[in-house]
Amino acid sequence: MENIAALIAMVAFIALLAWLGVRASRTKSALAKWSGMVLTAMLAVSVFGVAALTAVGIVRQRARSAPVPDVRIEATPDQIDRGRAVADGFCAACHSQTGTLTGGGDVAKDLPIPIGSFVLANLTPAGVLKNWSDGEIFRAIRNGIDARGRWLAIMSFTNAGRLSDDDTRAVIAYIRSLPASGAQTPDPPDRFSLLGIVMLGAGLLPDAKPVFTGVITAPPKAPTALYGKYLLSYQDCRECHGRDLGGGVPGQLPPLGPDLGIVKNWSLAQFVDTMRTGIDPSGHRLGEQMPWRPIGRMDDDDLAAIYQYLMALPGS
Repeated sequence: MENIAALIAMVAFIALLAWLGVRASRTKSALAKWSGMVLTAMLAVSVFGVAALTAVGIVRQRARSAPVPDVRIEATPDQIDRGRAVADGFCAACHSQTGTLTGGGDVAKDLPIPIGSFVLANLTPAGVLKNWSDGEIFRAIRNGIDARGRWLAIMSFTNAGRLSDDDTRAVIAYIRSLPASGAQTPDPPDRFSLLGIVMLGAGLLPDAKPVFTGVITAPPKAPTALYGKYLLSYQDCRECHGRDLGGGVPGQLPPLGPDLGIVKNWSLAQFVDTMRTGIDPSGHRLGEQMPWRPIGRMDDDDLAAIYQYLMALPGS
């Protein structure tokens, strides 16, 4: 609503500038006439450009849509255990800043540009998910759209939608099993600033992952490069470390990650130890923006699978 109000204010200001331009054109002094007309025209064009980008950004913010899948989960102990493992190794990186999946942190504080406020939702029954259907939660994870059909920008920027159907259902089963904890988070949790809306309209923000309504199947869980490829398909390593994991690109919105080819110089035991302790074989401490803590909670087979996949990457 704040950005719509800002757009209305800009339109009103453009109208005021147009009126001032007309007034200036009627001035008898040639200098006052032309300077006034040029100044108001330049201001009007500038404000019109910002208003146009704002309008496009508002439209894009509301354009994402996907159907709610017909999902009904009757949780089993094994399914809840699997959901806990996925959540501990992935979801917890963002949603467990104040407690187990209680959300609360604002990821915008880690961004180099003030594009808005993006508060991580409380996923326990103390949050809004207690009123959502299983299908609505599935859609939020898969396509970044909430129960009211609103775009969950940060979710859609992540790779959470690449979780397999079975793992997504397992996460939902686990979320349903949690006790209510923590505080309610803002509704909606994502609020673009005017700068963020303008950048969205100008195409300067990362693209949301495409909407996908098909089936995603994971390979068998095993310490193999194939399973490691699946694990890294939904982990967000590439957002920081680059599409080929060869290092981030200067100027990218997420933090700049190094070339993960460095892992080829480590043994499996050293890789696991780095993920579990946050200290690499050279004694360098990993930054907290690197989600080594949740990754380190993965079991030995999962970490071995990631290691095997990184070892199989092209390059030295």
